[in-house]
Amino acid sequence: MAKEKVWFECQSCGMRVCKWSGRCSQCNSWNSFVELKPSEINPKKLTSPSNIPVPITSIQEESIQYYSSHETELDIVLGGGIVVGGFYLIGGNPGVGKSTLLLKMAGQAAKHGKKVLYVSGEESLTQIQARAKRLDSCHHNLYLLNEIKLESINIHLNNNNFELLIIDSIQTIFSESISSAPGSVSQVREVTFGLMRLAKEQNIATFIIGHITKEGSIAGPRMLEHMVDVVLYFEGNPSREIRMLRGFKNRFGNTSEVGIFQMSQQGLVSAKDAQRTFFKNNIKAPGSAITVVLEGSRALILEVQALVSECAFGMPKRSSTGFDINRLNMLLALLEKKLEIPLNRYDVFINIAGGIKITEPNADLAVIAAIISSFKNRPLNANTIFLGEVSLIGDIRESHNLDIRLKEALSQGFKTAILPKKPNTPLPIRCFEAAEVTKIIEWM
Repeated sequence: MAKEKVWFECQSCGMRVCKWSGRCSQCNSWNSFVELKPSEINPKKLTSPSNIPVPITSIQEESIQYYSSHETELDIVLGGGIVVGGFYLIGGNPGVGKSTLLLKMAGQAAKHGKKVLYVSGEESLTQIQARAKRLDSCHHNLYLLNEIKLESINIHLNNNNFELLIIDSIQTIFSESISSAPGSVSQVREVTFGLMRLAKEQNIATFIIGHITKEGSIAGPRMLEHMVDVVLYFEGNPSREIRMLRGFKNRFGNTSEVGIFQMSQQGLVSAKDAQRTFFKNNIKAPGSAITVVLEGSRALILEVQALVSECAFGMPKRSSTGFDINRLNMLLALLEKKLEIPLNRYDVFINIAGGIKITEPNADLAVIAAIISSFKNRPLNANTIFLGEVSLIGDIRESHNLDIRLKEALSQGFKTAILPKKPNTPLPIRCFEAAEVTKIIEWM
């Protein structure tokens, strides 16, 4: 009888080899290979199909059922609310507020008649209860379970009619059918598939928390993000009050929406006045310019700060926080070429106030205005906003959804806008056209 072939799997990236090695050639992890069981290598084959193909025209359309999470900002990111049977993955840096937000959401859902199961493999029940009291989330419909075995969790879900399940976190849960340690590639894949199948069969909305690696991605196989319906990422410095929740995948809504939260004594709460979070009025200092960016359907007013100082050494330094450093280098080269500003002898620093990251190019004009203001040591008008994308040839391109941006600026008291083209709809705001970068110097 032929000897069965032995396979080893890397617990960091999932690579399989037929010979054990101390170092994985794909992810460079040390001592990460674990021998697989025969059942893991050759899964059982189906003797007969469980389903049959049906014509697409004969499928009856079913409406998606939502219910509110009772957190305004979370509902915006989710696409309207929690979907019955939806499978959600939320990640973020340690201490950013993932468990706090989901525990508060669980308490609100329990108060509104939903039967909720909160499974924790990291904290004791006493710790969770203490945090729930602080969040005002204690209710008899909210059940806590300290368990890390998938089979035990499935028994509780099958014996009770839970409508919402929260797993904190997926890296601590393991299945007895897999020999590898909890958090490994095989365990995360097996546990996620088991929870997803149960969530779809019993229509249980499931939220799972994922740990973040040092590269900023969710730990475990990339397949984890493909298996779930929605992938959410928490952004923000744990030492600051403002946190942002972004959707990177959403089968039920738009992925461009963003939720803004504020950390308070009651935990993470929806920011009541998010528009005033990232800027201050009446700033009259050189190097400060105001712009309006779109995060999904929401317009946010941001302050761009620039500092231009003489270079103390031969190589000038460029630093950017919240703005793409490659795009900053492009804009600096454009200013040297078109406006003949000798920035090659100056250090340039850019910062987006409030800790937000700009992902759209319509803030280019504000960045250029802030750099010129700092270089000439002349403050800009505090009631003026700058809108426009700057190209490599020096012209300024029009911003999309201009009316939404200008209406938001009007609501916050801004009176003047510098932009490449006036809006089609007349608005009570003074608009100055600047089709080229050289027009900015003339305006200043």
